Amino acid sequence: MSPTRAQSLWAVILAGGVGSRFWPISTPAQPKQLLPLVTDAPMLRDAVERLLPLVPAERLLVLTNELLAPAIAALLPELPAANLIAEPRPAGTAAALAWASRVVAERDPEAVLLSVHADWAIGDPDGFRTTLLRAANVAESEDLLVTVGITPSRPDPGFGYIEPGVAVGQVAQRVARFLEKPDRSRAAELIARGCLWNSGIFVWRCTRYLDEVRAHCPEVARALDAPTLAAFFAGVQSVSVDVGVLERSARVAVVPGSFGWDDVGTWAALGRVRPHDAAENALHGDVIAVRASNNVAFSAGPSVVLYGVDNLVVVTVDGLTVVTTPEASADLKTLLDALPPRLRDRG
Repeated sequence: MSPTRAQSLWAVILAGGVGSRFWPISTPAQPKQLLPLVTDAPMLRDAVERLLPLVPAERLLVLTNELLAPAIAALLPELPAANLIAEPRPAGTAAALAWASRVVAERDPEAVLLSVHADWAIGDPDGFRTTLLRAANVAESEDLLVTVGITPSRPDPGFGYIEPGVAVGQVAQRVARFLEKPDRSRAAELIARGCLWNSGIFVWRCTRYLDEVRAHCPEVARALDAPTLAAFFAGVQSVSVDVGVLERSARVAVVPGSFGWDDVGTWAALGRVRPHDAAENALHGDVIAVRASNNVAFSAGPSVVLYGVDNLVVVTVDGLTVVTTPEASADLKTLLDALPPRLRDRG
């Protein structure tokens, strides 16, 4: 972007949610985005640090819920109070990004908005920022809603996919279609066809996104002119930005990226994104592994020793220890439903 236009580059970090798949560490009052899961800093702090070289704190917004707002304000003292937006109720990403776009457009009608999530791991921050700038240039020059599609490194059934279409300029393609999470064999087929992972990174002119919401997303459009945040969220119907806007709009493009992106959605994901020892164990806290390999172990205090075991997930906090497998850790809801309330409702 040109030096003048760079002054209209804004960013929003989506930092709501309770992170239930990281039980027992994650709780409603301290969900995964406030925890040091990928590095020794909370994930939200990492997300902010990745963006600050592009966007100063005064042009950075954080969307969260009312319960987490005080903790986030304490974690991000450089963030202006007006830039911390607490949703009164969950209403889906289409509405959240509509409100963020409206707030930014009121301050800067020419603004281009970068939208990211707080719970990602990024292996190459410089490559991440370079890709965001490419996407911002496409969003500005072509007046399109732009998503970043990740070049897949494996046939992962945990992600949605994007099928690119005709070229737009030098670095982008129109989105032919969005594809729901496939099974593993279908994922392999999609990758062979050149499909990309749907990262959830979005870039657009705020005014263009609001126009597309009015044209294609009645679930949110009906409340766009509400006078207050509370009235807006009371008037919208919950829908994701993918379903509510992007799949209905003809003005969507994708820019490919490869910068070590991963969605840290389960304990097993830490095995991909945290540093490993020589035996491929991903360890956090006071954990020692002997004759053990391919384990994920997270201790929030007590010492943990792994001896002669492989492919386990071990989590310990406040007198509670959970031992499971990477596969089972993706379905903690079944476990939580089977536990007595004194364990299930910790925190």
